[in-house]
Amino acid sequence: MFSEIVGNKQAQEVLRRMLAQGRVPGAMIFAGPEGVGKKLYALELARVLNCDARHGDEACGECPACKRIWRLSLSTADDQEAAKQIIWSGHRDVGLIRPAARFIVVDQVRELERETNFRPHEGARRVFIIDDADRLNESASNALLKTLEEAPPTTLLILITARPSGLLATIRSRCQIVRFAPLPAAEVEEFLVSRYKRSGAEASLAARLARGSIGRALELNIDAYREQRESMLGVIEALIAGGGGDRERLLRAAEELTDAKRKDEYEPRLDALQTLLRDVWLLTLRTPGAELINEDARERLARLSAGVESRRAAAWISQIEELRQQLGVNINRRVATDALFLSMAAA
Repeated sequence: MFSEIVGNKQAQEVLRRMLAQGRVPGAMIFAGPEGVGKKLYALELARVLNCDARHGDEACGECPACKRIWRLSLSTADDQEAAKQIIWSGHRDVGLIRPAARFIVVDQVRELERETNFRPHEGARRVFIIDDADRLNESASNALLKTLEEAPPTTLLILITARPSGLLATIRSRCQIVRFAPLPAAEVEEFLVSRYKRSGAEASLAARLARGSIGRALELNIDAYREQRESMLGVIEALIAGGGGDRERLLRAAEELTDAKRKDEYEPRLDALQTLLRDVWLLTLRTPGAELINEDARERLARLSAGVESRRAAAWISQIEELRQQLGVNINRRVATDALFLSMAAA
């Protein structure tokens, strides 16, 4: 039910008005950050439209149609299954398309086009959700454009994306956009405590790290983050040692960070470092009541920030961001990380 979904009440009200007025369009884009409820809202809209016992703008949540549609929220389909064109919910009128490996390909969209030609089998509206729609390749995008132009009024297409700019302008122009925003940290924290029984300290840290995304908060391993954070605090200590940095210690840290046996930890550790430096920068500004992501490490960060100028902390954050942009290219991580830490020390 809409009333049970956490966050984005403004988007929810937009959908409720459409339902109340009987003006749900044939194509919509749900745009917003990852993990803020876009797919849940899409499935709930599909349930309302096909519920056997609908109450105004709410689905009952209990009828066979509602239960079968909701199975898509639990879908764990792998790339091989995704390549089968449409993943069905168990309800014959509600399906999902998602990227097969890197992209959504034209065969998936052609299957979608064929299905949109059929009238609803058992419900009031056929609903097709395209997840990560910005990953449509060129031929799939062109095929979808044709589908959008020719789909009958009994079909609803919902494109879900965190990057609406990655969609063709001609696709965007044919869809009504509903925007989703990051959730306040307090809402994420409350959700983690009430629904998942997380401890207050763990939920508080996860909520701030997740940057408004419940999905991201649920994926976080807080114990692993704290271990990564401890390692990156050592990097900051080495950066400010003696005023110009401890070169030997920084190179050892770069070696550990780029250890091939722990390559999956490289980007999470870089995330942790950038998050810590963001907090250090805020503390250098001496702003009363500054909200830190790593609030539980405030005292240690305050001691570190005492030896750093705000200009220098800001430069460090920019340098890490520059490295991040290079990671999409085939670069030597060890060489790049050595250079990063040494240039940060010299900043």
